Amino acid sequence: MDNAPIGIFDSGLGGLTVARAIIDKLPDEEICYLGDTAHTPYGSRPIAQARRFTLECLDALASRGVKALVIACNTATAAAISDARERYWIDARIPVIEVITPAARRAVATTRNRRVGVIGTEATIQSEAYRHALAAVPGLTVVEQACPQFVEFVERGVTTGPELEAVAREYFEPLKAAEIDTLVLGCTHYPLLTGVIGRVMGDSVSLVTSSEATANATYNELVDRGLLHEPWAEGRAPSHRFLTTGAGESFPRLARRFLGPEVARVDEIAIDSTETGA
Repeated sequence: MDNAPIGIFDSGLGGLTVARAIIDKLPDEEICYLGDTAHTPYGSRPIAQARRFTLECLDALASRGVKALVIACNTATAAAISDARERYWIDARIPVIEVITPAARRAVATTRNRRVGVIGTEATIQSEAYRHALAAVPGLTVVEQACPQFVEFVERGVTTGPELEAVAREYFEPLKAAEIDTLVLGCTHYPLLTGVIGRVMGDSVSLVTSSEATANATYNELVDRGLLHEPWAEGRAPSHRFLTTGAGESFPRLARRFLGPEVARVDEIAIDSTETGA
């Protein structure tokens, strides 16, 4: 047993979809969520800069005594997963769970015609992280499409509407032309847009999100390493903590909308990072 919290990191709001799935899957666990709202979105940033921001934020979570780290951001995973595992698992024995591998495995199990689409930020698509994760599967066709405006919509709290649908239709033309039957939502912001995405792609296309798959991976990691939180006594319940790096005035309101009443308060912390020197 280990009663320390699970650290969950994202560039902004999107990782709340992973946090929700982890809370549901592991109801005795406490989480400490950090959204790097001062630097969101990561998807249009250089990979080196996203890597630096990611490691600085993970350092902030590790310093708060978390027992595991979940990188709930595809761009951050693509930029920094190797460094993160060396720094936290090899050096500090803190397990690091990411979102790309679990989603890729779910997509392989889901597809029927062996044609899989992947949507993500520009940085995630350029990294080819999903293509590499799926490369070992014989006979699989992978079609990737960057959807940079989606994160901006979510961070503004816009999840429906004709403007968003028009953007989605333009993005999805190559995916529909490729006749995919499975679409990986390769950004943790995107599950908040499943209504529009499902409407544009149609009922014949299965949507795969990383949230549930990552929650399963987190559950397995904690069980395998004996890190589960002990059951709470009657009348007591987990207390979750939510942190931002600043410039996120709308975060508390949107976090409660997307995650629920678990977001009792949001604290701002300082990260030793600047926009220069990437």
